[in-house]
Amino acid sequence: MDPNVMDPKYVYDFAEGGRDMAGLLGGKGANLAEMARMGLPVPPGFTVTTEACRVFLETGEPPPELERQIGDHLAALERAAGRRLGQVDDPLLLSVRSGARFSMPGMMETILDIGLTDLSVLGLGRTPERERFAWDSYRRLVQMFGTTVMGVDSARFESVLAGIKKQHHVPDDTRLDTCDLIRLVETYQDVILEETGEEFPQDPAEQLRRAVLAVFTSWNGERARIYRRREHIPDDLGTAVTIQTMVFGNLGPDSGSGVAFTRDPATGQPGTYGDYLENAQGEDVVAGIRNTVPLQELENLDPASFARLRDCMRRLEAHYRDLCDIEFTIERGTLWMLQTRVGKRTSQAAFAIAGQLADEGLISPTEALARVDGEGLARLMFPRFDTSGTREVLARGIPASPGAAVGAVVFDSAEAVRRSAGGEKVVLVRQETNPDDLPGMIAAEAVLTSRGGKTSHAAVVARGMGKVCVCGAEDLTVDPGGRLFSTPSVTVREGTVVSVDGSEGLVFLGAAPLVDSPVMRYFEDGGPPPREPAPQVVRDVHRLMGQADAARRMEVRANADTPEDAARARRFGAQGIGLCRTEHMFLGDRRPLVEAMILAHDDEEREAALNALLPLQREDFIGILEAMDGLPVTIRLLDPPLHEFLPDLTELSVRVARHDAQGRSPDPHDSELLAAVTRMHEANPMLGLRGVRLGLVVPGLVAMQVRAVAEAVVARKRAGGDPRAEIMVPLVDAVEELRLVRAEVDRVLERVSAGTGVTLDRPVGTMIELPRAALTAGRIAEDAHFFSFGTNDLTQTTWGFSCDDVEAAFFPAYLDKGVFQTSPFETIDREGVGRLIRIAVAEGRATRPGLKIGVCGEHGGDPASVRFFHETGLDYVSCSPFRVPVARLEAGRAALDATEARAST
Repeated sequence: MDPNVMDPKYVYDFAEGGRDMAGLLGGKGANLAEMARMGLPVPPGFTVTTEACRVFLETGEPPPELERQIGDHLAALERAAGRRLGQVDDPLLLSVRSGARFSMPGMMETILDIGLTDLSVLGLGRTPERERFAWDSYRRLVQMFGTTVMGVDSARFESVLAGIKKQHHVPDDTRLDTCDLIRLVETYQDVILEETGEEFPQDPAEQLRRAVLAVFTSWNGERARIYRRREHIPDDLGTAVTIQTMVFGNLGPDSGSGVAFTRDPATGQPGTYGDYLENAQGEDVVAGIRNTVPLQELENLDPASFARLRDCMRRLEAHYRDLCDIEFTIERGTLWMLQTRVGKRTSQAAFAIAGQLADEGLISPTEALARVDGEGLARLMFPRFDTSGTREVLARGIPASPGAAVGAVVFDSAEAVRRSAGGEKVVLVRQETNPDDLPGMIAAEAVLTSRGGKTSHAAVVARGMGKVCVCGAEDLTVDPGGRLFSTPSVTVREGTVVSVDGSEGLVFLGAAPLVDSPVMRYFEDGGPPPREPAPQVVRDVHRLMGQADAARRMEVRANADTPEDAARARRFGAQGIGLCRTEHMFLGDRRPLVEAMILAHDDEEREAALNALLPLQREDFIGILEAMDGLPVTIRLLDPPLHEFLPDLTELSVRVARHDAQGRSPDPHDSELLAAVTRMHEANPMLGLRGVRLGLVVPGLVAMQVRAVAEAVVARKRAGGDPRAEIMVPLVDAVEELRLVRAEVDRVLERVSAGTGVTLDRPVGTMIELPRAALTAGRIAEDAHFFSFGTNDLTQTTWGFSCDDVEAAFFPAYLDKGVFQTSPFETIDREGVGRLIRIAVAEGRATRPGLKIGVCGEHGGDPASVRFFHETGLDYVSCSPFRVPVARLEAGRAALDATEARAST
């Protein structure tokens, strides 16, 4: 081995790190190092890197250098502390915690009090006042180590603890005395031996080694994988492991642990927010095992520690320039900072905090816009409960994550998943949640717990997912075994529908009525400057939407097929219509006219049917052009297969066969319809006679639709309007198809122009929704004034998926196995579909510089996809009216990101 080659460095002391090293040290390790550099009171420690974890995950073994490097750092820690790990008298104890680059609260493992053994526990409790504390710490280690490292079902330990508490008639473990805790440790150790065949290890070095490997292993635990899929966190990052000197909040009434937020994570309001628990370690706070007191109460319990904590909170918020989530412990009146991170917050809080920090000069207006996102804005537009009437409140709790949700009560994660998969909306009710409840929390509309506060596991995870959550509803007695919960006056059994108001912390029996949110009303009113007494959240949204609109390069249009939808889209800020689907105008009472066109025996009958449809389509277009006066309206010619406008083949066959069986002559119209449906039946109609193909084989269809558009434009111009209709040809595969249709479009426009004396020069473009079209976009651009990507069909044909079938058939398995992180119908597939889009944009503009290009598939309203379309150089996105505000916000954020990226290079 070359002596000049340095071993890879897998362990960093806190003094060697900083918050910019989260990729290497994980969020926890990087932020602990940052707090230490700031001079805050951080218990000494060091961090094992994510690189070491990745080696372990790839090979099944830790790096060979890791044990020595941990040993060197541990020796330095022991020298500084004047105590050794494992010494009998007053031993050094360690905590071992996970810490991924991106926050994954509760999803991986933590082991506290590493170093305690049957001998060292006696040294830790060498005085009478420390004896109970020592055994309390030891029972925590044995339980955590047994569950996390040795694989014992946590229910075994919980059952033992519940039995002892029941035997002594005490509500929580703080009422157990030293003898009870000694018996608890002995019983726990018996459980471990019974379940694993080995004894709880009495070598502190072995405890530490196995604890580190257990944290590594937990990266691929089921709950961690589920959480990463839900939050779109890559699977290959790995976790760091922070090893730190233990400080103790369970030393008596002058000790405790808590969680603090520098602002309210639910509303964003400044102040002192959080939870505190006397005589407790930190895990007790987030687990919700005992109900906490509000953090403000610490000012009465320990004024000096409270003042020091408030100073740390102010310093951290100013340093991180954001809401900080802080974990701390007070040991005999001494404050220790155990963790900080940029805190998860609700959507309402995100908009409020961004504006406040900009006003305070901590961040720029540009950065304020970067702190919010389209998903959060969409949540603010969700309905809320109508609280104007008198409705009996079933329970009151802590409003941990806002919103309104209605669902059937369930009492475990598996039942929540089962019912949700069957299409039922559910509310997960627990005493307190733990990380194993994550699948049920994802499946549920809301989470309701009888214990815990705003910093409990349920609250933190629900806020991160945007789920409604009420915690600490103390009037609820939850009985999971009996599948019910009760209040002093009511018993609610599984399956009963309840309403959960996460904004007010209220629970109602039955389905409470809903009303639009104030943010939705703001957009419905056209987004005017809010006046008194507009809610603060409306003011915050208005301010940031203005910044987004000023910054964005891309236009945002809407997919709308009626004048009503067009008017709503315009109020929501749409700058035109990117997709008007003409087939929706052929439904309802117009269907018989379409049937007549399809069943026509000759050109004369077909022309008569088309002539009957013409004035109806013309009036539709007039209404839409009026609603969007002065803005572009892209009208797509008929796209679906014609047989979709006819009765179902099976139903029609049964009807005709029933008449035959009864000896009656079938209805001649039914017989004619059956013959037509049979003739037109296709095994795969979405790849059959539809789109431009219909226009080329059904005489007069294109002419009728174009004439209706042209005459609508004439009518609006004569009425003094400014109609800007564009004609779009769907499902083009080859430039020759577009050329043929364009020739007919031009002929019709010329005839209408000649007959009315009104100049009609309408742009004609095409949808790029087939791989061949994307790959031959340079040719197609020769005859197209504009492109619009139909990403729904482009995704189907690129992947070979049918969106009508695959999402239910195998997408859950694909998501579970990591084939993709999110549905390609939800967020654009950058590698495949996205590459086709990039090719088409480049080749189309090489042929026709300045070619207008947009997207009108559902991806046009997806935040992540909008950012991709900005990067790709599209001119506009088009989406459903209700998603227009989301697309506006994300287009602005994408433009600012691009500006910053250019400035940094």
